[in-house]
Amino acid sequence: MSHSPFALPDSLSFKNTPALIGPDEQRFAEIAAAIDDQLLDTARRLADASRGGGSNNQERLDRDFAVRRLGARLRMLQRFGVDLCLGRMTPADGSEPVWIGRLGLADADGKRLLIDWRTPAAEPFFGATHLDPMGLASRRRYRWTSGRITDYWDEGFTADALTDDAALDDQSAFIASLGTSRSARMRDVLGTIQADQDAIIRDESHGALVVDGGPGTGKTVVALHRAAYLLYADPRLDERRGGVLFIGPHQPYLAYVEDVLPSLGEEGVRIGTLDDLVPESADAVPEVDARVRSLKQSLPLVSAVEDAVRFFEQVPEEETVIETEWADMRLTPDDWGRAMQAVEYGEVHNEARSAVWEEVLRILVNRYGEDAANARYLRRALERDDDLAAAFDTVWPILEAGDVLARLFSDPAALAAVAPSLSADEVALLQRQDPRAWTDADLPLLDAARLRVGDPGRFAAQRERDAAEAVERRYRAEIVEYLVDADDDGEGAIMMLRGEDSAALREKLVDWDSLPGLARDEVSRQFAHIVVDEAQELTDAQWAMLLRRDPSRSFTVVGDRAQARAGFTESWRERLERVGIRDVRERGLTVNYRTPAEVMAAAAPVIRAVLPDANVPTSVRESGIPVLHGSVSERDDVLRAWLESHPQGLAAVIADESFASSAFASHERVRSLTPVTAKGLEFDLVIIMRPDAFGDDVTGAVDLYVAMTRPTQELVLLS
Repeated sequence: MSHSPFALPDSLSFKNTPALIGPDEQRFAEIAAAIDDQLLDTARRLADASRGGGSNNQERLDRDFAVRRLGARLRMLQRFGVDLCLGRMTPADGSEPVWIGRLGLADADGKRLLIDWRTPAAEPFFGATHLDPMGLASRRRYRWTSGRITDYWDEGFTADALTDDAALDDQSAFIASLGTSRSARMRDVLGTIQADQDAIIRDESHGALVVDGGPGTGKTVVALHRAAYLLYADPRLDERRGGVLFIGPHQPYLAYVEDVLPSLGEEGVRIGTLDDLVPESADAVPEVDARVRSLKQSLPLVSAVEDAVRFFEQVPEEETVIETEWADMRLTPDDWGRAMQAVEYGEVHNEARSAVWEEVLRILVNRYGEDAANARYLRRALERDDDLAAAFDTVWPILEAGDVLARLFSDPAALAAVAPSLSADEVALLQRQDPRAWTDADLPLLDAARLRVGDPGRFAAQRERDAAEAVERRYRAEIVEYLVDADDDGEGAIMMLRGEDSAALREKLVDWDSLPGLARDEVSRQFAHIVVDEAQELTDAQWAMLLRRDPSRSFTVVGDRAQARAGFTESWRERLERVGIRDVRERGLTVNYRTPAEVMAAAAPVIRAVLPDANVPTSVRESGIPVLHGSVSERDDVLRAWLESHPQGLAAVIADESFASSAFASHERVRSLTPVTAKGLEFDLVIIMRPDAFGDDVTGAVDLYVAMTRPTQELVLLS
């Protein structure tokens, strides 16, 4: 390494001595050399894996998994230099210091240079406290800025740690860093994960872990780091077994946190919002009727949607006649009933078409096929018969999710039949002139319908693949027969085609890559674990969306009951058990690392007025800046003064419908948000317009509390 990574300011010159940083500089030089070597090696391995084939689906899946893993590591090595290193810990037993990294790293001789932060060996770096040092004498954390160390601080856990080789400052550098300027993306905080947060991150994956914490406690930090940790540490959750899904509250939130998981060395986590799981969300409009919204959020209506598919699976009352060149072939209602019995109740509708179709063909071939040869010919003819296909489509049609919901919203009798708990007035309330004019409240119901009816193109795709597979097998069988017939001596490799293993060998001769593919349904796929942030806002119908995608019921549920806009009078356990999650354990976060004490003193009474037992966290720092009050006419003056005096950082104006006409509407360091879209975000300055207009009910109090707890430095209330 040509230069030292240390770039400490003059005010920290006392930390810039060989005795303090010499061992670090030596280790950084070794890390830099190892990164150069591994860049070449990883690129070569990635190229080799990308060229690899696979004789079956599992081998191809393993190949793709290896390519993604190697690609992610290569991008990490390209993105970071020595700032892969988070810090070091010195064991109390006198052994050599251990350096902790975003990923594990060794040199060409196998010397371990960095320990991956997710390994058990790295746990003391995050979890050690003065009450439980976890075998450490001291710990050093670095603050990296643009690839250079601009500060570091040491924490001593034993009396022997107080030596000339430590820059002990009792975490003052860490506390100061909490108030540094914000940017458009979440700060990199891996190196400063605290013991209470780390214990939750490393908790086991079974059941549902609820993480309840007030504003600024690092809930989102914990959620993101836990997703990366679990995917690394628990082999039951890897991508081949479903992987991890991370659900955030809205798109501004996702844009804010999108860089966190890649910086943790993990690109395998699927991240999105609940709306991303429903294709119709792009055109959905807000549901304006509160009564309709409430009905659509309930589990009974979700069940009604799932049951409504049976309206499209009806045995015809009359006999079906298929005219062919041989004879008129008849299917009685009983025949259709037997064919439909090939499907178990609740099986995915569109995918079940294949079983019903096969049974229809079997019934006709058995009835009208005179012998084996004629039966094969008749079957092929029936498979291509347009009249039979049309009759089948009437009895078991290909469905879109919207077909099911539109039926219920346009047919009161159908809705009443599948939702007997609804009153006549409620049934009438859910009817509408355009049954396909989707609202946001329809999205969970559309999702229920989609997972019940399945992919509309699946049946056609499966038939195409089956036909191509049959042709491929016949072609390979003809080759095998030719080779066997041409084998005069009956010895050598050809004998393998005659033996008891011949079936397996013939199977390997099929060119699977040449067959039409069946696209993976990313919208309805299942996951091994789901992390949900801002989970206090989820309705019962939205929880049902997630339960369909997580059959193992393995969840990380992150939220704050005090930030639920619709109120949250139940306990977390009661809420989750009511929607079908039984194995629930709870952990709390009570320390506010983000919001200054001055701001929390003003915000706490707002939420406690409507939720006395709210989990209001304790701030660890003061900004020295009081909460300011003023007139709405001062908005631009406040922004102008702050921007002039703060060359870095972000400001947010919340609840200002007129901001689009402001001179600062397009300023790159100023955001205009609602209380809902501000959730999960943080800013240096927050201006709240007309706080008295938020309302005295639970929703108003929660919105104001959320808005007031976004700043890391200054809060201004303009009335």
